[in-house]
Amino acid sequence: METQTTQRQTADLPSGRARALREIVVVGAGMVAHRFVEALCERDPEGDWHVTVLGDEGRLPYDRVALTSFFSGVSPTDLTLGGADGGPTLASDPRVTVLPDARATAVHRGSRTVTSAHGVHPYDSLVLATGSTAAVPPFEGTDLPGVFVYRTLDDVAALQAWVSARTEHLARTGDDRPLRGAVVGGGLLGLEAAGALRALGAQSTVVEFADRLMALQVDAGGGESLRRLITGLGIDVRTSTATSALLTDEPVFADPTLTRGAPVSRMRFASGDEIDVDVVVLATGIRPRDELAWAAGLERGPRGGVVVDSTCRTADPDVWAIGEVACIEGGCVGLVAPGNTMAEIVADQLLGGDSQYAGTDLSTKLKLLGVDVASFGDAFATTPGALEVVYADPIGGTYKKLVMSDDAKVLLGGVLVGDASAYASLRPMVGRELGADPAAYLVPEGAGGGVPSTDLPDDVVVCSCNNVTAGTVRQSVKDGAASMGEVKACTKAGATCGSCIPLVSKIVDVELRRSGVVVSKALCEHFGMSRSQLFDAVRVTGLRTFSEIIARHGSTVPLSADDTSRGCIICKPVVASILSSLDLGHVLDEDQGHLQDTNDHLMANMQKDGSYSVIPRVPGGEITPEKLLTIAEVARDYGLYTRITGGQRIAMFGARIEQLPDIWRRLVDAGFESGQAYGKSLRTVKSCVGSTWCRFGVQDSAALAIKLEMRYRGVRSPHKFKVGVSGCARECAEARGKDIGVIATLKGWNLYVGGNGGFTPRHADLLAEDLSEAELYQAIDRFLMYYIRTAERLQRTAAWVQEVDGGLDGVKQVIFEDSLGICSDLDAAMSTHVERYEDEWASTLEDPEKLSRFASFVNAPKEADPDLAYIPVRGQVRPAAADERTSETIARTPLGARP
Repeated sequence: METQTTQRQTADLPSGRARALREIVVVGAGMVAHRFVEALCERDPEGDWHVTVLGDEGRLPYDRVALTSFFSGVSPTDLTLGGADGGPTLASDPRVTVLPDARATAVHRGSRTVTSAHGVHPYDSLVLATGSTAAVPPFEGTDLPGVFVYRTLDDVAALQAWVSARTEHLARTGDDRPLRGAVVGGGLLGLEAAGALRALGAQSTVVEFADRLMALQVDAGGGESLRRLITGLGIDVRTSTATSALLTDEPVFADPTLTRGAPVSRMRFASGDEIDVDVVVLATGIRPRDELAWAAGLERGPRGGVVVDSTCRTADPDVWAIGEVACIEGGCVGLVAPGNTMAEIVADQLLGGDSQYAGTDLSTKLKLLGVDVASFGDAFATTPGALEVVYADPIGGTYKKLVMSDDAKVLLGGVLVGDASAYASLRPMVGRELGADPAAYLVPEGAGGGVPSTDLPDDVVVCSCNNVTAGTVRQSVKDGAASMGEVKACTKAGATCGSCIPLVSKIVDVELRRSGVVVSKALCEHFGMSRSQLFDAVRVTGLRTFSEIIARHGSTVPLSADDTSRGCIICKPVVASILSSLDLGHVLDEDQGHLQDTNDHLMANMQKDGSYSVIPRVPGGEITPEKLLTIAEVARDYGLYTRITGGQRIAMFGARIEQLPDIWRRLVDAGFESGQAYGKSLRTVKSCVGSTWCRFGVQDSAALAIKLEMRYRGVRSPHKFKVGVSGCARECAEARGKDIGVIATLKGWNLYVGGNGGFTPRHADLLAEDLSEAELYQAIDRFLMYYIRTAERLQRTAAWVQEVDGGLDGVKQVIFEDSLGICSDLDAAMSTHVERYEDEWASTLEDPEKLSRFASFVNAPKEADPDLAYIPVRGQVRPAAADERTSETIARTPLGARP
């Protein structure tokens, strides 16, 4: 097909001869538009074309999937696609012009031009990537101040500003209640918005018209499991509920620039019930932004969107549509992965290829409010004769379902709630035989479950966001990629949502080994061995200082000229932890002091405003009224913000570095000691009240929790770890969400290991049943010491158990059968720790040299300057002429802005 070429001249040819460039205009500057231009640049690095990208927003394309991270301190710049980590942005290519704040207002197909706020842009090919806009439900009050949609960075910034202003208003009027938030819509966007409100310190209610949350992704069983998990986080959920109106009966309260009148204050339901609200987020779906195409005479889909064929081309051969605005196969798709596929297809078509859309993959995996949710393939078992294999653990909070063919061999789809760790391995197998009992893929490993093989066929897609196959990953390794980072750079696998990274990493490691490449586990450039190898080396040689250790075991690889062989931020804290794990003195003793990271160096957690937290140990959560008074007086006298932590502690925030010893002195004198909340060590042993008070308790869980905490306090480890003790199977202490979980039975105690609440939450697996108290101590002693000796840097128990030779069964053999012949050594090591334990706070207070570290400045006077005081300003601390930092002002500091 011949097309007229827009004459854009350039003289970069060696001869100086001008050449005509093909002009491509992209309307929209979102994630899919970014992927299209990126694909065009990658596929045709020397091509004779020029791209103009017209964006509505005043910024470069950014990662909309990570929008909620804005409330965790991530800046808009950090979300910029391509350039967030210093890499090239779209505008880095001289053939690409990105125009922010350039909303397109008209498409003129006859003259092949687009009109925008920046003028008229001629095109040879036009790519519509206008995306979608948030749907606004048709009930009363959606235009009230305090009502928001949740779609762009500007939306979330406005939401944050409103919550801050509303909180300040409540504080000024003496109202100390938390802000009341509500979200209309219980889908992906609604739960994400609920997480945003929670991050801002507001209470949240999710209102969903359907009978379950995420009705488009999960079935009834998955929805119920998700509901339990979400409500367990303190978020109210109302399903089968229709909102009929948003109402106001309050006066204007804040900065006029934030309001258009009286703010929203009530939400009314179709049933007539009402709830009070201070902020509402509308998350009732999206609508394709097809107005430009409609005005230009292009065909619209039955539910909106620009109708395109399998090549993403519209009825006009010079106009294409990709992403959420494209109506393909009869509908629009609101997921990133299909949009990226469309972008790749159009780039290929424009360069003479023949790529076509092969169908929409609606598979998705998300972490909403810290809860894993995934669905893939035929999740609702609509295939005739389909079988459903279901594993549900209401206590553990997991729901897993696989949909199989009628002979139970071919995987058709699935739903995973609470634990989606199998998603990356299962999703690529849709349409293929699993080759094993489907139940083995769902049941936890400790209960006989299996792990899918990573030896997938080459044509299996392992990264759906960027359509990368296992064969592509393997080929990249054969072509020279030697790490996951290099594979990601050349294939884009794992570069978007990241859910496929564990699977891709395993494929990379396997392929490297097959190629004869030794997969390095070097700690850093200073140590060629792993943490576990270094631990054994230090233990056997008996070395006591970093200088001795690096001289004996340091890397033989020549370092840069400016390297003084004093280590780095990776190896120094690791060596410090190893020395502490071997009970070789106080963390601030002699050579160890300068090895510690900031938190261990000052034995307190640094907060984002530069102040520190103080968290004394409260074993089992038991505390006397006298000790409560001490904490209250300390918090009052030093103007500290206090809160009850999830681990049954009382935390105090906002202490300055020079105040720490004085605060510790008062706490130590009252009988407290350090809770090690700053260290890679035991954080807490959480418990319920057990049989002492609870009518359901079968064992005294509170007493056991205190014993366990006093036994393992101060144990240094590769990563922090937590313990939970529940007095019955009702699991009120959530023990199976901990690294070590203990649950009472009528015969004794069941021991679970390898659970955690980290980036990939995982429930612990059963290690042993009906243990006596003495047997329990011995099993935990050996488990912890085996973990400390063999785990790698920052490796949690969950990952460590999976990597131990033999997995959980291998751990059992070591602990109970002494398969390695080291149990007596492990027992002795824990006994040594218990005998030598000393409180780090108390020891520091008795050592003037250690106390000298606690000064704000090197030249600060020993005595505090009486004329220097601090006050909070929107959560930030600054010098002031008088001490205005009182408990009242702290109480009125916005919750989301407190340190």
